[in-house]
Parts: sequence; structure tokens; C-alpha cells
Amino acid sequence: MEEEEDPTVSALITDLEETLNTQNPQSLLLPLPTLQNLQSLLDSNDPEILSQFLSNLSSKSFSLSSLLAPLTFAMDSGPTHLSLLSSEIYLSLILYPNSPVFTLFNPISFLSLLRSLRRALKPPRSSSSDPQEGDSLGSSRGVKKRKGTKRGRTVACNHGGSDGDGDERGESDGSFDTRVFLCVMERLVLVLDLIHLNRFPDSLKSLVQTIMEVLVLSSSREMGGGFERLAGLCSRILCQVLKSEHGEEGETAAEVLKVLGPLILMGKSQARSFALDDAVKKAVVNLPRYLAQKAPEKAEPRGFAVEAIIEVVRAMDLEDQVGFVEYVMKMTRGKANLRLLAVDLILNLMMELKDPFVGMDSDCEVKDSWGFKCVDALIQRCSDSSSGIRARALSNLAHLVGFLSSDDKNRDVLKEVMGFGEVEVEGGVNYILGKRCMDEKANVRKAALVLVTKLTALLGGNFDGVVLKTMGMACSDPLVSIRKAAISALSEAFRTFSDESVIIEWLHSVPRLITDNETSIQEECENLFLELVLDRISRAGSESIIQNQSTFFDSNVKEKGIEREIELLFPEGVLVLLKEICNGEVTPWVKKICTSLGKKKRLKPKIAIALQNIIKTSESHWVGNSMPMEKWTAPPGAWFLLSEVSAYLSKTVDWEFLHHHWQLLDKYRAAGEFKSPCPKEFMHEDEDGIESNSVAWAGDRVFLLQTISNVSVELPPEPAAELAHNLLKRIEDFSMHLTEVNAHVKALRTLCKRKALNADEAEILVNKWVQQLFSKASRILENYITGDSEVNKENTFFTPPRSVSRKGKRAAALSRLLSEAVTAVYSIGSLVIICPTAHTSTIIPLLHTIITSGNSDPKLSKLPGPKVSLKLKAPTLYIQGWLTMGKICLADEELAKRYIPLFVQELEKSDCAALRNNLVVTMADFCVRYTALVDCYISKITKCLCDPCELVRRQTFILLSRLLQRDYVKWRGVLFLRFLLSLVDESEKIRQLADFLFGNILKVKAPLLAYNSFVEAVFVLNDYDAHNGLCGSKTSQTENHLFCIRGNDENSRSKRMHIYVSLLKQMAPEHLLATFAKLCAEILAAASDGMLKLEDIRGQSVLQDAFKILACKEIRIPSGRGSQTDAGDVEEESGDGGASAAAAKGAAITQAVKKGLIQNTIPIFIELKRLLESKNSPLTGSLMECLRIILKDYKNEIDDILVADKQLQKELIYDMQKYETSKAKSIASEVVATMQNHSSFLSPGASKPASGTKAHNNFTEKQQSDPRVASAMANAVAEVRVRSVLREVDRGIATPPLSSISRPKIKTKREGTATGARTDRPTHVLESLRRRECFNSDDEN
Repeated sequence: MEEEEDPTVSALITDLEETLNTQNPQSLLLPLPTLQNLQSLLDSNDPEILSQFLSNLSSKSFSLSSLLAPLTFAMDSGPTHLSLLSSEIYLSLILYPNSPVFTLFNPISFLSLLRSLRRALKPPRSSSSDPQEGDSLGSSRGVKKRKGTKRGRTVACNHGGSDGDGDERGESDGSFDTRVFLCVMERLVLVLDLIHLNRFPDSLKSLVQTIMEVLVLSSSREMGGGFERLAGLCSRILCQVLKSEHGEEGETAAEVLKVLGPLILMGKSQARSFALDDAVKKAVVNLPRYLAQKAPEKAEPRGFAVEAIIEVVRAMDLEDQVGFVEYVMKMTRGKANLRLLAVDLILNLMMELKDPFVGMDSDCEVKDSWGFKCVDALIQRCSDSSSGIRARALSNLAHLVGFLSSDDKNRDVLKEVMGFGEVEVEGGVNYILGKRCMDEKANVRKAALVLVTKLTALLGGNFDGVVLKTMGMACSDPLVSIRKAAISALSEAFRTFSDESVIIEWLHSVPRLITDNETSIQEECENLFLELVLDRISRAGSESIIQNQSTFFDSNVKEKGIEREIELLFPEGVLVLLKEICNGEVTPWVKKICTSLGKKKRLKPKIAIALQNIIKTSESHWVGNSMPMEKWTAPPGAWFLLSEVSAYLSKTVDWEFLHHHWQLLDKYRAAGEFKSPCPKEFMHEDEDGIESNSVAWAGDRVFLLQTISNVSVELPPEPAAELAHNLLKRIEDFSMHLTEVNAHVKALRTLCKRKALNADEAEILVNKWVQQLFSKASRILENYITGDSEVNKENTFFTPPRSVSRKGKRAAALSRLLSEAVTAVYSIGSLVIICPTAHTSTIIPLLHTIITSGNSDPKLSKLPGPKVSLKLKAPTLYIQGWLTMGKICLADEELAKRYIPLFVQELEKSDCAALRNNLVVTMADFCVRYTALVDCYISKITKCLCDPCELVRRQTFILLSRLLQRDYVKWRGVLFLRFLLSLVDESEKIRQLADFLFGNILKVKAPLLAYNSFVEAVFVLNDYDAHNGLCGSKTSQTENHLFCIRGNDENSRSKRMHIYVSLLKQMAPEHLLATFAKLCAEILAAASDGMLKLEDIRGQSVLQDAFKILACKEIRIPSGRGSQTDAGDVEEESGDGGASAAAAKGAAITQAVKKGLIQNTIPIFIELKRLLESKNSPLTGSLMECLRIILKDYKNEIDDILVADKQLQKELIYDMQKYETSKAKSIASEVVATMQNHSSFLSPGASKPASGTKAHNNFTEKQQSDPRVASAMANAVAEVRVRSVLREVDRGIATPPLSSISRPKIKTKREGTATGARTDRPTHVLESLRRRECFNSDDEN
């Protein structure tokens, strides 16, 4: 044997002996050739060679366990290729037949093996040179020992070439070798059959963790198709460790689940596919719960987690699925991140699992099904405290409604759970939608509107009035996306149902958006109006439908009223639609939409034909029932809409139709119309009853004339001339209703211009009849003024006055003259507008006489004018005189320069709301035409913002807002400060307009306006004019008094605070910080320096307002320390690292600036606190409350802020704690007193009243928010109880035994399990409570 000794074995023993005998730790690293030869020896499976190797090793006083140290060192610290090769040798030694397994295996070597596997898969470092150094070291040592040894090289070559991959194994560049790595994993699988890891729990955990890392790291490496083989080996290893010989199976399974969790929550990858293998899904029931606990908060990773959880749950049995649903129900009442995840899980569970509304048992009711509970929990989360969860719950509920609405059975269940049954449930979805559509967070409002859209089909037209109103208000939301969502929701309701309330709300909310700043919203508004209004009218007005409807109703509805019959002739609520279109608030927007559609040539001829058919059908039905024609009116809105569309569809309007109705309206005009706009005292009783019908006829004539003007180009010459003659004759009579005058004048001018040969001829013709009308109108005015003067003279000279009969005749004649004079004055204004170049020299003196009647004016001596004011005797003529004079001034600048001061004077002193309204409109027109002349009177005009009449205030606000938007008026001086009061106006409409102006228009047009004027607004609203030289003239002070909210009562403070909050909401974060600093510097510092007089009640109000502003949440910038669920938009969570880094950087800068600001502010607060305490001021409490709220966000930094004065820091903290404690005691005392007052009137067996319960509930909320209040309440209750016991003792009443006092009963674990109670409480806690001694009283003993 010794003669046949293999030289390779000898060389190998020599190398190992040299390495094992060295004292240098670095020399323990075996060279590459030695390792290769050793592995070749072990792979040879030659018993003779292996026996010779062990004998020679023993002869050198070494054993196989002696090789553990160098192999462990190589696996731990060697280069990657040496580490993997050492790992393979280590596992081969354990697998060697008759190997001392328990001697060779130890935890240290095993952990080194696992570390070697992880290191092998990690990407190489570019700067690392260790592998090359180690390789060169091993190569040099191998060459030194094997120089001239041919057999040694042969063994190495044979080993490397055994599988044809010798070049890979012999690589010295340290690159990853897939074949070697897989070989190590195969040997690891075999070794797990030989060793038991139940004695080494750390090794077991490390092995499981390593398998997870191997899967993750290998998925990012290019393995050439080797991943499937690696995944199979990893699966075999995990199956091996789940055996009982490796430890307790439950604990090992839990450890495996923890490892699989991160893999499952990954994105699309091979490792995730491995973790979701069918066998794993079926074997693990608690995996979804663990994944839910470990799921991330960000949107995209959370989506992957939900997808993975649902995929596992789908593979479970029904009982396990229901158990997981119950777990999700508990999650909805957990922490914020769990509630958010539960909301997503509920949606996916309802959509992925079968039969959500079918219970476990056949006799189970729908209310007991897991689907019913899920929908109910989702509805509850719609009112979550976190805005992100509210938005997500609403959005998911919308998806769920859309998914379940396709099935009739599911629709019924949805109606029941949402409270849409026969009896609507209080606090149901309608109530939630009403609140969420007005939520402070934009994403919540948008999600609520999407839910309303989805609920449209489910509701069946039964829309709640509050929800409809809320959707209409959302159409004016500051955010474009929410306006679009509101338009979509309201239009879907209109498209599906023709309910009158839906139609009215749509018309009042959507058409007005034709003036929106967003072009896409304007286009959507046009498209919806075309689809939902014009196309619907076109369908309803088609001749075939009308004939069918009339045939049907002709035989069945004889008993019904004629008007009801006409309504039934037209389907889809068309008459309601037409009637609401001519509403004064809708008409302007309809005109703009029709004009825009007409210019784009999108109006179809069938709409004009349909409107004519509707009018014809209404007339024929009225005549067919033998009704008097003078009482007939066309369907309201039909003539108006026809007049708008006919401008672009002139060829589709029939002249015979127009001529017939013109003659019809003119024929019955005298019989059914009250023409005179004279005062009510001259009206007869029979005339008063027909006034409303006459106004309708007048309106129809106006729109008919406008339609005739639009189609006048298509008229034949003879009818056009005849019509022009009739129009001029009617104008000359000055007997029309004022609403008809403009239509007649414009129609006559249009006919003249379109039928004239050229423009010059048309201008001459128009001037001719305008001057003719001027001449006749001036004569009528002179006659009235002269006649009025004569009547006054006669009444003056006769004492006693003449008889009543003669006086009545004179009054009737004067009434007729007054009616003609009013119409003449109004007609003059209309004529001046269409012909500004007309001569008005004879008209101006008469108008001057009217508007200055009763005043001592030298000009009146030249004219035979009245000596008493027409303002009192003929107010209508007086108002129309001012209006017409304004129209003339718009055409004559020189005249305007003389009369504008008179307009301003009349605006200030007039007591007639109608006149003030007209004057405001006139001044707005002057401001456009003569901006420089009116600019100095803007402050006078703004006084109308505080007018006692709501109409005047709203008109002034709208007109000034338009002028400001068009830059005719600038936001300077007191203008902005006077606009602020509109935010708290008594009228809701004005408040809405003001919110829109400040929230939408000014935020974009003048973003710095609120910031620049904020501090000044605090002083002005409190009427404190001693700030920065605001003291002005007595006139300006008087005007400023009108625009202040002085007073320290609750109502005044709340109004001022509402204004401050509205301004703060318009500011950017940097402006909020600057406003904070300005308030401290200009108000608090001024107060501490004595510049702000604290003895004055107004100064105290200013300081108290400053404290409230500094403490309000709107001025504070969020610190960004909350979770993702508190973010404004959950779905806008961005995965962009750059954006996240920028946001984090901005938050850090903001936090630093805030901290510096607080450091500069605290000294001002301290000085002011000392001043207020010295004066024993009641504002000390407000200061302490403000300081407490400010420093609440800086509890950790308070030491740094007050580092200069530790004593002051302690005093300040003590004072704040003392103030909070006293405040808590006062709250507790109030609550106890309230509860005592309610309970004192109760009999012993009576129940607690509702008011007492409400007080208790209010206190419970405070108690949860502040532990000091809870402690103070406990002390107060205990004090009351002690006093009660002492009173009973004084009266000799015995104390009841303890056995009669109710106390909590502790159930045993067995009892709890049997009754279905929760058993997740720790057993040792319950046992410790149960073992407590019971101290009985003497009476019981």
C-alpha cells in the first residue's frame, strides 16, 4: 500500500499540514489548487484513495474536524469563488460515508456557509481588489508546492473537466459561477436529511432568512435559465425545515411565513411567483393576516400587497375566507394604516369572492352575510377622521356600487344597507354624501361626487334635496377636477331622470360654467346643454310625437285641466325645462351658450322647428277646448329660446308662423294687458287681476320681435315695410309696457338696416325716425310738467280744495299723462343707445328738470317746471329720468363731466332702493367709459356694499368684481378691506359670491393681496384707527365705521374670525410664516411697547383677535410627521424619488424656519405676559391658550428655544400646566353641575334625559382629547360622591353592602370560549385579577 501511495494525496496532505500548522490567521486561507484537489478527491468516490487520505491525515495528528477552521475562514472571509468552493467542500465532508456528522457540524461553520451563499449573489464592488489578491496568493502558493508535480496537475484538470466546465471552476477573476452555486444548494438539501436543527434555533432562522435573500438576489442576476432550478432547491429546503426534527412545526411555519411575506409584497418578479406557489397558498391560512400587518402604506406597494392577499384568500376554504373577512372588519377599527388597507381589501373581497350576500347557513339572513357587513363597514369609513381614508372609502364604494348594480338581487341589498329603502334611514348614505361633498379636503369631495354618479341608477330618481343642492354648489368649487366631477354627477342624474328638482338644479348650476376660466369646462358645458336641453326639446317637439301624444290624451284626459293636458303632450319634462330656462338667473348663461353654439354652427334646424311645433300645439289644444284666446300664453321659455336660436337658424323659422302670432298678440293686447306703469293708487281692481297675464304677453311680444329681427333678412319686402310701419306707430303711441320698448326699437332699427340699399341710407333713415320720436317725447314731457304745475297752482289758490269728483277727473288725466311720460322717458334712453349721434338738446333740460325737481336750482327758473319734487309725487318718472340721463351721458363726455357728481350725490342720499340699484349700474358703466372721471368716487360706490337692501348689495358686489377683474378698478386703498364684509353678509347668495371671488379669482389674479392687507384688516375690522396713521378726516372715519365689526361679543368675534380664516386659506406657506411674524411684530410687540392701548376696548379686541389668529390651525403649516393616510390625496402618493426628496427637503427647511420664528416670538409673548399680569388683564387667559397651542408642536424643542433662561422655561411650563389644570377643572365643574341639574329633577327610577346625555357625550369627547379634563372630572365626581355620602351619614342612612354594588364579572377562558366571547386576552392577566383578595365589609362578615 505504501508503495502504491498516490502522489496527489501526498501533495494534498503536505499543503494541508503547512496551512494547519501556521500561526498566522491570514495563512488559514487555503489556496485554490488545494481546495480544488480536495474537492476532486471527495468527488472521486474511490474508497481506496479516500481511505489513504484519512490514514495520512491521521498520521499527521489531524482529523477531519481539523479542516473546519480553514474552511470556515475561507467561507467567511475569502473571495467569492474560494468561499463557494469551501462551502461545497464543507458540505461534501458531512456527506462523506461514515463521516462524523455531529463532529463536523457546528453553528459557527453553518452560519459561515450561509453567509457565503449570500455574499456570492451580491453584486461585486467595483473598487474591490480582494478577489484578485486572494487568487494570486493561492496561485503562487499552488505553483510553489506543485512545481514538477505532474500528477497534481492531472487531478486538478480531471476534476475541472469532469462536467466539461473546468474553465469555469478554474477561473481566477472572482466572477459568479452558477454551476458551483447550484451544486452547493444541492448538497445543502442532502445535508438537512442528516442533521437536526431543533437544537440550533438561531441556525434554523438564519437558514430560512438566507433562502429568502437568495431568491431576491438571484432574481436580479442573469442565471441563464437556472432560476427555476434554484427555486426548486429553495422549495425543497423550506419543506425540509418544516419537518418535526428541525423544531416545533408551528414556530417554524411562522418563521417561514415571515420570510415569504416580503417576497409576496414585492412587485412582479420571479421571487414573488415562487412565494405564491399553489402549495404554499393552500398550506397557509394565517398568511393573509400577517401580510396585512406588514403591508406598506404607500399606494403602489399597498396595491401589490392587496393583490397578493386576495390571491391567497381566493385559494382558501369558505370558512377560512369568512374568518379573514371578520379579521378585516376588526382592521377597520384599528390604526390608520390598517383602516386604509381594510378599505382596499373590502372592495377586492366583494369583487373577487363568490356570493358576498349569502351566509354560511342556508337559513342565514342577508344582514348576517359577510358582504352586508363589508358594505356597512365601508360606509362607516366614509366618515373616517383621516381624509385619505375617507376619500379611499368613497372611491371604493363607488366602484363597488358600479360592480354590484348589474344584478337585481345585489341592487336590493345595496339599497337596504345604504338606507334607500321604503323608509329612508336617518344618517344613511344621503347624509354622508351631503357632508362629504362639502368636505374640507379636495380628494374627499371629488370621491363623493364620483359616488353620487354611480348611485344615480341605484337611487331610482329619489335624490335627496340636500345632495342635489350640494352637487350644485360643487359646480363652483375652486378646483377644476372637482367642478368636472360635479358636472358629471349632476348631468348623469339629469340624463337618467326628468325629475323637476333635478332639472332646476342642473339649469342653475351647469350652464353658468360657460364663463369658467377652464376651456375644457366651457366645452363640456356646451356639449351637455346641446345633449340634455336642445336635443331633448327637439325630440319632444317633433310632429310625430306630438300627434301620437295628442291622440292618446284626446280620449282619456278630458276631465283634467287644460294646462295639465298640455304638459302631458310633451314628454321628458320639456315644459319644466323651458319654464326654468327663462328664469332670470339662468337666462344670461343660456344666451351665452346659444351664441357660442351658433358661432360654431352646432345648432341644428330641428330645434327651431320643434319650438314652433310646441307653440302651435299649445295654441291648437287651447282653441280646441274652446278656451278664451286672450287667456292663452305660449309655454314659458319657448319664445325666448326661439329668439336665441333664430339668429343662427333664420331660414328654418316660418314667416307665416311669426306673422300669425304677431297679429294674435297685437289683437288681444288691448283686452288683456295693463299698459300703464303708473302708481298703484290709480289702478282699478279689475286691472290688478290681469297684470301677471299681461306681463307674460308682453314678454312673449319682446321675444317674438327679437325673432322677427333675426329673420328680417328673409322677409319679403312688402311685409317688412308693413311691419316697420306698425312698429313705429306703436312706439309713437308711448303706451307700451316698458319691457317691450327696447324690443320694438331694436327690431325697427334692424329692419331699416337690412332693407336699406347701403349703410348710409340706413343711418339716415334711422336718424330721421329717432328725431321724430324725440320731438314727440319732448312734447309729452313738457305737457306733463306743465300740467303738474297747473294742478299744484289750482290746489294752492282754492281754500277749501275743490270737490272730490273734479279732483278725481284731474288725477285720472294726470295719471294718463304720467304713464305716457314714463314710457317717453324710457323710450328716449332706448333711442339714445341705438343712435348715440342723435341731437338731445331739447331733451336734456327736461330731464334736468325731472331729476332736480323740488331743489333750488337757477336753471329751473328758465323752464316751466314743478315746484314740488317728482321724487315724491311720481317716483317712477323720477327713477326713469335718472336712468335716461345716464344713457345720454354715456354718449356725451362733456355732459358726463357735469352730471357725474350729481349721480354720486343722489346715490349717497337716495332712500329708494330701486333708484340706488339703477345708479350703481350707471356708475359701473361710467367707470368703463370714463375711468379717470369715476376713479375718485369709487369709495362712495363701495358704500353700497353695506346697503340695507340685499339686491343693491349683491348688484354692487357683482359689478365691482367685474370691474376689478377687467382692471378698470384697482385693489388699492380701502376697496379690498370693504369687500371683506361680504364674506359674512346676511345674504347666503352674497356670501357664496364672496367665497368664489376670494377663493378662485383673487387667489390667481392677486395672490399677495390677502397677505399684504391682513394686519391692516385686523385693525380696520375692529375700528381701531390709531394704527400707522390711519386716522383720517371725519368723513372717512364715518365711512370706515360702516365697514367694521366692532364689539367683543361672540357674534362679532366669530364674524371677524371667519374673515381671517378665509384670507389665511388663500396664502402660500411662506406667506403664512410671514403673516405670523407680522402679527407678532405689529400687534403683540406694539402692545408690549405701549403703542397699542390696552385700556381701549377696541385695542383689547385687536389683541384678542391676534391671539386667536396665531392659535388657529389655518396659520400653521403641517409638519409632515404624520402617516401617508393623513395626506391630502391618497392616490397622489408619488413614487418619484426626486419629488419625495424635494418634498422632504422643503419640509426640513420649513421646520427650521418655523423653529427660528418661534424662537424670535417667545420673548414677545413673555414680555406681553408680564405686562398683562401686571394690569390684571382678562386677556392673560387668551395669551396662555395661544402660547400653549403654539408650543404644543415644539415640546421636544422647548428646551432649545428657552435655553438662555432655564428659570423662565420652568416658570413658563408651570404657568401653562397651571392654566390647563384650572381650565380642566372649570370644564369638569360645568359638566358635573349640568348633570346634577338634570338629575335633580328625576325620580329614582327615571331614565336620563336627552339633554343630560348630550352634555355627557360632549364631555366624553373633551375627555378623550385631554387627559387633564378626565382627571379633573374624576376628582369632581369623587368630591360630589363624598359629599353625598357624608350627607347620608349625617341623616343616619346606612351604607349599602358591597355585594349589592355592581362590579365587573371576569369570565373564565372556558366560559368565554363557550359563549363566543373574545379569548385573546393574556391568561396570566386574567388569573392575576382573579387571585386578588376580596375585602368584605363588617356587615357582610
